[in-house]
Amino acid sequence: METAPITAWTLQNEIPVPDDIGPLLVEGEQAVAAFKTFRDSAVFTTKRLIVRDAQGISGKKVEIYSLPYSTINMWSSENAGKLDWNSEIELWTRAGHIKIKLSKGADVRRLDSLIAWAVLNSR
Repeated sequence: METAPITAWTLQNEIPVPDDIGPLLVEGEQAVAAFKTFRDSAVFTTKRLIVRDAQGISGKKVEIYSLPYSTINMWSSENAGKLDWNSEIELWTRAGHIKIKLSKGADVRRLDSLIAWAVLNSR
């Protein structure tokens, strides 16, 4: 039986790591890559995936998701087809199932490689 994802994110193109990510990092953690989301960003670090989600009309309220790589049990990647514009990555974690949609500007193989590097090096 398929359960609905606990959350779904859409990543767009790769961007420079935002300057204000520093205060979220712990000692020894470094930002590796960042991607634009609809209203904010998702940052891959050496320890976890951080997704910042600006909320509300002004966008001043921000919810931050932190997914340690060690909680990812399995992942899959799907590239876009001829008639399908979007690619996606799915993560199965101890917390549940997370679907990451990728818009046309995001490189699914780059993300798959980042996740493989992160998960396989966190064990």
